[in-house]
Amino acid sequence: MKVSIITVVLNNKETVKDAILSVGSQDYHDIEHIVIDGKSMDGTRSIIDKYRDKLAIVISERDNGIYDAMNKGLRLASGEIIGFLNSDDLYANKNVISDVVSILDNMKVDAVFGDLVFITSKDLNHIVRYYQSKNFSPQSLSKGIMPAHPTLFLRKDVYEKFGYFKTDYRIAADFEFAVRIFKDYNISYYYIPKIMVKMRTGGTSTKNLKSNWILNIEVLRACRENNIKTNLFKIYSKYPRKILGLIKRERIIKVDAACL
Repeated sequence: MKVSIITVVLNNKETVKDAILSVGSQDYHDIEHIVIDGKSMDGTRSIIDKYRDKLAIVISERDNGIYDAMNKGLRLASGEIIGFLNSDDLYANKNVISDVVSILDNMKVDAVFGDLVFITSKDLNHIVRYYQSKNFSPQSLSKGIMPAHPTLFLRKDVYEKFGYFKTDYRIAADFEFAVRIFKDYNISYYYIPKIMVKMRTGGTSTKNLKSNWILNIEVLRACRENNIKTNLFKIYSKYPRKILGLIKRERIIKVDAACL
């Protein structure tokens, strides 16, 4: 069963190597790694070229934003299973993809997802927050809660049925897509109770208060466009859960990084 992993990048020479090597080190070998570069000007492309033998497809051209780039990757993907790994992120261990394939094959579900930890840019083992996807359910969408997107793996036919990402969203098109596919229990899913991805802090949706405000306004829009009743008060009510994520981080901070 082929798995397509899509990585989109723009001017991120400092971390894209880690993402590429993370996919390349997986113990599951039928992986198609697709890199969509938005015509980087900082040397990112030279890093990509250095590891070209580990990549199935590389596209380097200007795009209309991150979700346009992600859609390009979806159109190129030939795997039966599709996942996204941001250029800032890496898989937590070498078994992530093989675990995903095993569950999708045995459980006969449409989607699997798991947990994610936020780490610092300089120390890949310094955990600052824990994102536990077990709190997700279709009902939680009204609070802006979705599975951690880098841990979400879907069968290709889910995209064929529900479409791609809406490119008129700046930050929350992944959330809007999650609303489309999960609301009313449209697809079946399985939660893997493991840390699957390490994500560096400072991404588009978390870098400052303005980004956070745009994110929540778009979450509100996504719910309304998909007939889910909510409001900003309800959406902001999820933030105490993020504090619990910090507490959870304290519980696992001493865990050997090899076990993550």
